[in-house]
Amino acid sequence: MNTEQQTVLPRSLSEIEAALYICMSRSFLRQARMDGKRDNRTPAPPFIKIGRSVRYLREDLDSWLDSQQKLDHLGQISLKATG
Repeated sequence: MNTEQQTVLPRSLSEIEAALYICMSRSFLRQARMDGKRDNRTPAPPFIKIGRSVRYLREDLDSWLDSQQKLDHLGQISLKATG
């Protein structure tokens, strides 16, 4: 009997999977969700709620990563982010 295994790449990720995907901690994702965009903190990646579960869509995580400021050196960090 020949059984083929198919790998399914899920579109939505749990908090743990999303943290691994973007190389950040679960606590960063939790705190960012609670803080929103206040206090010049890094905003949370978009997320969805399905019942009591928090899920992150791969395409949203990719877009969020692409939207982060890219630096050549630390002198490029804006004064808003540091003060």
